[in-house]
Amino acid sequence: MNQTFVKSVTEQLPQLGLLRDEPMKKHTTFRIGGPADYYAEPDMSRISKLIEIAKACDMPVTVIGNGSNLLVGDKGIRGLVIGIGKGMSEIEVTEAVAQDFTAQDNCHIITAGAGAILAAVAAKAAEASLSGLEFASGIPGSVGGAVVMNAGAYGGEIKDVLIDATVLTADGELKTVTRDELDLSYRHSIVPEKGYIVLSARFRLTPKPKDEIKSYMAELRAKRVEKQPLEYPSAGSTFKRPEGYFAGKLIMDAGLRGYSVGDAQVSEKHCGFVVNKGEAAAADVLTLIKDVQETVLKQFGVKLEPEVKMIGEF
Repeated sequence: MNQTFVKSVTEQLPQLGLLRDEPMKKHTTFRIGGPADYYAEPDMSRISKLIEIAKACDMPVTVIGNGSNLLVGDKGIRGLVIGIGKGMSEIEVTEAVAQDFTAQDNCHIITAGAGAILAAVAAKAAEASLSGLEFASGIPGSVGGAVVMNAGAYGGEIKDVLIDATVLTADGELKTVTRDELDLSYRHSIVPEKGYIVLSARFRLTPKPKDEIKSYMAELRAKRVEKQPLEYPSAGSTFKRPEGYFAGKLIMDAGLRGYSVGDAQVSEKHCGFVVNKGEAAAADVLTLIKDVQETVLKQFGVKLEPEVKMIGEF
């Protein structure tokens, strides 16, 4: 126990609610992961101070969002884990002013905190009769995580609608970074390499009849329910899409549908997903991923790269 860190947090951020030995399986959609030494979910007014205290105490800091794309090791995470959650989940709709855009009139802006669930932002947009985020209506990740990995589905990506993001730099400064500066590409941004922490984001949307937006969202929802194993915990698509192929089809064609290691299983419904059938350990998932990679490489000569991010101690 780092007494200096705990004492400093207790004195300077008395309302924070710092947790000790917090099971990370409670904070990931995989429902897998050992304990974090310390865990906290600060709001916008406390996050800078919390990181400042951690740095002063030589405390490693790991930042997560909704944990929808994470595999946390069975031994957990050393240091402090900051969850960007409800305290940073505000969503606001405003009308764009003339100088905001040069090429498109009649636009509106949604500003969302990094802790807002992307699907909730899409729902808010639909209620305001604003189009552009329909593709995100079933994505379980947070806005911050979506910006970090340029989340996408059904032909849409965050980069299609993002204006900019407000970040906390590694030096503790607030900075607004434009979409172009974020260098967004397939499941990539410069956020990790720059050490940024996303605090909020702005999206450009266009008016459209509400019934049309909701109809399309319902169509996408039906596709998800039909094709994805939503009945089990998972981290979404386990592998990135290899150029010229589909990961799920390669895995299926390799005869790995339903392949299991412990309670970790290649989904029988969609082979691109690894699911937790009960009490899967991170080690089970890791072994399964390696087995799938080796089999697909041997049979088809294609190297599958994990999309799920692995953090902590395995």
